[in-house]
Amino acid sequence: MLAATIVATTLATPVGAAVTDAFYDRAFMLAAHQKCDLFEPQLIAALDAAALQARNAALRAGTPAADLSAAAARARSKASITACDDGDLSRVRARVEAGFAGWSRAARMSFPGDRAAWRGDRYESKTLGWRLVQDSATGGSPVRFGLAGTHPKATTPVAVVSFVGRPRPYAARLVMRDREQAPRVWLTGGGLPPESVRRAFFAASARSAAPGLLPEGARQGEVWTFSTEAADALAQLDPRETFVIQFLFRDDSVAEARFEAGDFAAGRAFLAMGAI
Repeated sequence: MLAATIVATTLATPVGAAVTDAFYDRAFMLAAHQKCDLFEPQLIAALDAAALQARNAALRAGTPAADLSAAAARARSKASITACDDGDLSRVRARVEAGFAGWSRAARMSFPGDRAAWRGDRYESKTLGWRLVQDSATGGSPVRFGLAGTHPKATTPVAVVSFVGRPRPYAARLVMRDREQAPRVWLTGGGLPPESVRRAFFAASARSAAPGLLPEGARQGEVWTFSTEAADALAQLDPRETFVIQFLFRDDSVAEARFEAGDFAAGRAFLAMGAI
């Protein structure tokens, strides 16, 4: 029965079959909405975030990506043969609306991964701040990467670094797996493939970082701005993969900070709900 496919009302999902079931449920409701226009835009953004997080949780629990693709296909097929006025669908819709209403009002959310977390913030402010961020370091120098802006729907991908005892780098680049050169997920070697199948995005500009972007305790730092294309590519990575920010110096040295792809895509969908 359709009533059995009730979307979970929280984003906390256990490992194993339950996370795959949670992904199926959310994929079904998204497909049903696409067919029947069931929900308001903010709730759809919440469902998008929930579906992405459920998918990533399943991958981290060891579910093969092919199984999740098959689950999504089954969800779309089920939605395609379910009438928009189906009684069970109406009941599920009501439960989804009730379950996600509270979650959609969340101003902040943490998206934990295997080793690191993305922190989302949907507040609007007059000053520049982090809307989605993960912390790392290179040597003793703290590095932050994420989406910065004054509004959750108007953000820019940036890296902020506060170097200790080093001159200013002349360039920065974001490096990850090239999905065209290496279509399969790369989980060995720390989650970053060999240089021959990596893709790099160079920062377009650099300037002094606004106080709201600096790592905790830092008094100064630099913000390096990347393209939206770089953020889009990052969102396509497997949550278990690694990407790095490399800072290039004129003595040919490179300082590198590692990050976990994790739930970056889910974090972006969380921001898509707009300001709280």
